[in-house]
Amino acid sequence: MRIFAVLAAVLATVAAGWSGFTWWQAAHDDGVARAVVREEALQAGRTAVAGLTTLDYRQAAPGYQHWLDLSGGPLHDELAADRPGSLDRIAQAKTVTTGKVTDAAVTEVDTGAGTAKLIASVELVVTPDGGDAVTKRNRFRADLTRGPDGWRVTGLGQVPVGEAP
Repeated sequence: MRIFAVLAAVLATVAAGWSGFTWWQAAHDDGVARAVVREEALQAGRTAVAGLTTLDYRQAAPGYQHWLDLSGGPLHDELAADRPGSLDRIAQAKTVTTGKVTDAAVTEVDTGAGTAKLIASVELVVTPDGGDAVTKRNRFRADLTRGPDGWRVTGLGQVPVGEAP
């Protein structure tokens, strides 16, 4: 009878040890951290792409500043350098453009470098001053970089129809 008690205690100890080890292994799995980073990049990218495809000519200066706040790296530098010319073109165009991300996916993520690539399907509603709204659907590719202030879009371009992401 005593041997059964000792055997049961040994089996319980082994089972507890195995459970503890697998729990520790799951908690320290690189895939979990990667999934968290991917989800953060996806949410930030969706928000940024919507913001970078939205602008009201009547509020051009604050809207343009919002673009600068959402961008980083080369995209930010390009937007900042062309601010006066862009604001003039926006004033002349007299349109209100509203971008809504209808679907998006992270296509690449590098957790060590803090970078990600995103593809997004965007519904754009363009309303010229005194005209009727026109709805367009476009796909965009965005490069994202994580910095101290969160994720920023460092590159943004339209994906032509028929081109694979």
